[in-house]
Amino acid sequence: MDTSVESYLAELAVQRRASPHTLDAYRRDLARLTALAAGAELTALKSPQLRRGLMQLHAQELAPRSIARTLSAWRGYYTWLARRGVIALNPADGLRAPKRARSLPKALGIDQAAALLDGSAASLAADRANEPLLVRDAAMFELLYSSGLRLAELVSLDLPGGLDLAAGEVTVTGKRRKTRTVPVGDQARSALEAWLAVRPQFASDAQPALFLGRNGTRLTPRQIQGRLAQWAQRQGVGVHVHPHMLRHSFASHLLQSSGDLRAVQEMLGHASIAATQIYTHLDFQHLAKIYDAAHPRAKKA
Repeated sequence: MDTSVESYLAELAVQRRASPHTLDAYRRDLARLTALAAGAELTALKSPQLRRGLMQLHAQELAPRSIARTLSAWRGYYTWLARRGVIALNPADGLRAPKRARSLPKALGIDQAAALLDGSAASLAADRANEPLLVRDAAMFELLYSSGLRLAELVSLDLPGGLDLAAGEVTVTGKRRKTRTVPVGDQARSALEAWLAVRPQFASDAQPALFLGRNGTRLTPRQIQGRLAQWAQRQGVGVHVHPHMLRHSFASHLLQSSGDLRAVQEMLGHASIAATQIYTHLDFQHLAKIYDAAHPRAKKA
């Protein structure tokens, strides 16, 4: 890849504190730009060529969201070059990605969340051979729902600093390396205490990770995704459940109960209130369902 691209990505990592996930996505997007140049210098590309590149991605049925992110990566790279005097004009300026329908995040209903998490005792009784691992799973899923953590935040939690059960708090480092402290509910605290009691069976003295696999190493995101999907199936929830769905459920249910959008924003670690406002649409959907079910004039004659 062009050395200027690597320099741009390095600056994103150091100065803007972009996450590894964001850097990987931008590297893929800028690789598309390199392919579009077909051996020519990236600085030689003009707006019509970039527009054709976007049209090709659309013809390949790349999702509008992915095309928008690709264009954002291209625009950011050329802005970076322009600031250094390498190019005079940004060829990505004025280009637009295809419009995309804004999809609402999928959240569990309150009863579904209860069915998912309240069945832990039955699961433990049914599988004594794997009881310590099920204790761990219950703690992970209670914490995800209780505190609205991202999967990466859960995976990276260490002892002793990340978790303060006495205070009922967990401290995590989220996007752009921003640290926040969020409450831990009583049921999650109880589940975590149960896991901490059996964790020494798996952990070495040098292992700081809160959540460990059978071999004593830090769990990976994929392992947690798989365990949650199995757990939801066992509990008969009826839908595929992934970790981010528990974060969405946390936000939606908290907003339904409190109506405090700013508090939800702070606990989710959103930089902008706009990112949190999508949960007001989920709340409206909840109210609309109640209306449709209960109001005598809601149903068609």
